[in-house]
Amino acid sequence: MQRPADIHREVERLVNAGDADALTALYEPGARMVDSHGAVRQGADEIRSNWAEIVASGFTIALETTYVIESDDLALLRNDYTLLLDGAEVGSSATAEVVRRQPDGTWLYVLDHPFGSSDRATLPG
Repeated sequence: MQRPADIHREVERLVNAGDADALTALYEPGARMVDSHGAVRQGADEIRSNWAEIVASGFTIALETTYVIESDDLALLRNDYTLLLDGAEVGSSATAEVVRRQPDGTWLYVLDHPFGSSDRATLPG
């Protein structure tokens, strides 16, 4: 993941593989993520719990990066995504995300708001 947007391809791949542990590894230790109820989850344990709930649902996801704005070792990203269940669309939204370049050149989430850029979020349940 040498470019900030590479994280979107990795999220898509790992959600579709059902790998909550690997998804959690995409976050810095003190990162924050907003869950589907609007609560802010912080740190690896809470973020992993959120991802575990998502992958346990059986959803797959399709992501499209809509923009990346870089400034030194930070980048602001957005993606539009669709949630699928058995091939049928069951939800969609748009994200607001901040990632930071790590010493090895890869990028990890600092802030992840899966509904932060959308006034049209539709979520199942």
